[in-house]
Amino acid sequence: MLFTDNSLKSIKEKVIANQRLSFDDGITLFNSNDLLGIGYLANIVRERKNGDRAYFINNRHINHTNICINRCLFCAFSKDKDEDGAYTMSVEDVLSAAREQRGMVSEFHIVGGLHPDLPFQYYIDMLSVLHREYPKVHIQGFTAVEIEYLSKIAGLSIKDTLIKLRDAGLGSLPGGGAEVFAERVRQKICPKKLNGGEWLNIHRTAHKIGMRSNATMLYGHIETIEERVDHLLKLRELQDETGGFMAFIPLCFHPKNTELDSVSRTTGSMDLKMLAVSRLMLDNFPHIKAFWIMVGPKLAQISLSFGVDDIDGTVVEERITHSAGAETDQSLPKDELAGMIREAGRVPVERDTLYNAIT
Repeated sequence: MLFTDNSLKSIKEKVIANQRLSFDDGITLFNSNDLLGIGYLANIVRERKNGDRAYFINNRHINHTNICINRCLFCAFSKDKDEDGAYTMSVEDVLSAAREQRGMVSEFHIVGGLHPDLPFQYYIDMLSVLHREYPKVHIQGFTAVEIEYLSKIAGLSIKDTLIKLRDAGLGSLPGGGAEVFAERVRQKICPKKLNGGEWLNIHRTAHKIGMRSNATMLYGHIETIEERVDHLLKLRELQDETGGFMAFIPLCFHPKNTELDSVSRTTGSMDLKMLAVSRLMLDNFPHIKAFWIMVGPKLAQISLSFGVDDIDGTVVEERITHSAGAETDQSLPKDELAGMIREAGRVPVERDTLYNAIT
């Protein structure tokens, strides 16, 4: 591989030798315009970890409410409870939504707003009803932001809240709400939200009780390159400590209908670079996911040569990103996801939430 950016040569030596990259290496990668060179290096790590396999899941998203007390500036999904378009699903509504999927899914993915009036028992009942009717379906639900809020309304510690949710049927945490850990950014775009250290501690606690989780970063708004790298290194440090993260999912910011709608949408080059640099910096994460809903199925397909080994799943219904102007479909069938993967020269593997292959 001939690099157009000579600064990548020393990073290539580290990658070939399977050596950990530094903060400065991360800055170099983000500042480089040699996208193909960065992708080449990320693909080395991707194939070292996952060969030609590319994962997808048959899942069903359920967003139980869009009413939220936080009202973050980057969010187009949330509403006040008396605002037009505000909704809250009853436990029976959630169960009905779960029953709508065609055939058996392997995961229910549940996230929503911080509702000011719903009691903790609502969440316990939701999980219990779903788990009782679909005992073999893994429930991945509630961001760290939601977990912190639920602990407050329940009057319990984070650990005890997670245990009660786990006992009711919760299987893992999805990883949302991380945004960018830098306090400067959080004060500007989500001042009411828990801070980065608290997000990390909730995932640390989940890992310690045997619950796996994913991690995310919302990029492409007001964050700096340095703040992106710092975010990645904080995740890497926690993974060194607990080993509880399964996948990292960079989430590109969609500005439409948000308080930050003056920000331009991310470019394809930025999206591919973010995915590739994530693969290079997060050497202890098993998987890097391109969420096709956010980057689009075509770019998700290309990303399979830029460090990515997972493109998420069938989804069925997605409201959060589409509220911010996403133009992708609400869902994709399994055979189409598998075909995308094959066309990209990879081997499609249907997985469950914990990355066990489904045959």
